Amino acid sequence: MAKEITPREKDYSQWYNDLVIKAGLADYSAVRGCMVIKPYGFAIWERMRDALDQMFKDTGHSNAYFPLFIPKSFFSKEASHVDGFAKECAVVTHYRLKNGENGEIIVDPEAKLEEELIVRPTSETIIWNTYKDWIQSYRDLPLLINQWANVVRWEMRTRLFLRTTEFLWQEGHTAHATAEEAVEETRKMLDVYAHFAETWMGVPVIKGVKTTNERFAGAVDTYCIEALMQDGKALQAGTSHFLGQNFAKAFDVQFAGQDGQRDYVWATSWGVSTRLMGALVMAHSDDDGLILPPKLAPIQAIIVPIYKGEESIAILREAGEKIKKELEAVGIRVKFDADDKYRPGYKFADSELKGIPVRIALGMRDLENGTVEVARRDTKEKETLQTTDLAIKITHLLEQIQTNIYQKALDFRASMTHKADSWEEFEQLLDEKGGFIAAHWDGTGETEQLIKEKTKATIRCIPLNNAEEVGNCILTGKPSKQRVLFARAY
Repeated sequence: MAKEITPREKDYSQWYNDLVIKAGLADYSAVRGCMVIKPYGFAIWERMRDALDQMFKDTGHSNAYFPLFIPKSFFSKEASHVDGFAKECAVVTHYRLKNGENGEIIVDPEAKLEEELIVRPTSETIIWNTYKDWIQSYRDLPLLINQWANVVRWEMRTRLFLRTTEFLWQEGHTAHATAEEAVEETRKMLDVYAHFAETWMGVPVIKGVKTTNERFAGAVDTYCIEALMQDGKALQAGTSHFLGQNFAKAFDVQFAGQDGQRDYVWATSWGVSTRLMGALVMAHSDDDGLILPPKLAPIQAIIVPIYKGEESIAILREAGEKIKKELEAVGIRVKFDADDKYRPGYKFADSELKGIPVRIALGMRDLENGTVEVARRDTKEKETLQTTDLAIKITHLLEQIQTNIYQKALDFRASMTHKADSWEEFEQLLDEKGGFIAAHWDGTGETEQLIKEKTKATIRCIPLNNAEEVGNCILTGKPSKQRVLFARAY
C-alpha cells in the first residue's frame, strides 16, 4: 500500500504529520490554520468526548451551550484576561455582504456593527455575564456547568490537532459559595482529567500547578496535567483553573448567604481539547501507524478472511460473521473485512496503520483445526487460539493491551526524567536527552523567562505534593526550596 510514513528517527515532526493524514484522522482545510477532522479521527474523538462527558455528569455537572460571539466590551471587564487573549482574537465587524461594481462580493460598509463581536476564544466572559442573572442566593450554588463547543484562537504556526486556529473542546465553568469549595472543585476536575488520560488514553501524566508566568489569564491558580511525548517534548494535556472572585467581581455576580449578607461567588474553569488526539498519536504510535488503546479504538478487533479460491469465500464469510457476532455479544467493537477488492496483505497493513488493537486471521485450515491466528498491534506478537470461548480470550487480550500501552509509556517517562544540579548539566540534558528535568529555580518570573529565552525550555509545572529540598537555582544560584519540572514543549 502506498502509504509510507516518514520514520520517527528521521523526522519526528514529519512522522506525526504523515501519520495523522495517512491514518485518516484529519486533513488540511481551505481555511488557513484550520483542519478537517475525518470520520475515523472523529470516531476516536467521540469516544473521548463520551467518556469524559459521563465523568462530568458523574461528578454532578450538567451540559449547556453559550453563544459563539462575545461582545468586545465583555473582555475589557477583566484586565488580565483581555491581555492574555488580545493577540489571538478573531473580530466580527460587519454583518452583511453585497455585490460590488465589478460583480465581486464585498463587505457592505453600511452594515458595520455598533459593537464588534469576538469569536469565542474561551467563554469566561459571556458565561459570567449570564451567571449574573442565574445566581441570587446560596440556594443557587454550587452551579456546575460544562459546555462542548468550538473555539477560535488566531495562530500563526499551526499543526493538526496540536495547534489549530479553530478546535473542539469542553469548558467547565462553576460557581461556589466559598473559596474552599472552588479549590476543591478545581482539584477534583484535575483528578478527572488525570484519570481519563491514564486509564482511557494510556498516557501517564504529572499533576501540578503552573507558575505565575504560565498561569491562565484571569486565574488565581492554574493546575495542569503534563504528558511526555516520544520525542522527549512535554505536552499540556489539560488545565483546571481556580479563578477566585475575579470574574464574579468583573460581572457583579453576588449571592445572598444564609446570614443574609451578600458576597461575590468563587469560580473555576477547566478544559481539554482535541489536542488530546495529538497526545494519543505521539505517546504510543510507531513507524507503521497508530497504536490505539482499546478503550478508545473505534474498532477493537478486525477479522480478515484468508482465501485462495472462490469456493472458500462463502464458507469463510459464514465463519467470520459467526465470530463477529460472538465478539459483539460481549461488547467488543469488531469489523469483519470480507471486502474482496483488497488482498489480505493490504488489509493487514491498513489495520496496523489505523491502530486496530487486535487482528484475527481466518483461513480454511483454521476452520478445520478450530483455530484462528490472533495478532496484537502493540507488540506485533502473534498466537494461534482455539475458537472455543474466543470472545473471552479476546476480551482479556484487549485488557492486556490497554495495560501494556500505559506501562510502556510510563517506563519511557521514567527513563526520560532527569535531575540537573547545574546550568551546564541542565543544558546538556536538554540537548542530548530531552524529557522532564527536575531542577531548582529561584521562584522569580524574570529567571523563568530568561531560562526560556536561553533554552526554549519552560517550567511545565510545580508537581503537586512536591517534596521540599533545599538547593540553589540552576541559573542564578539563589536559594530554592524545591525542584520544579522543566521541559521543551508543544
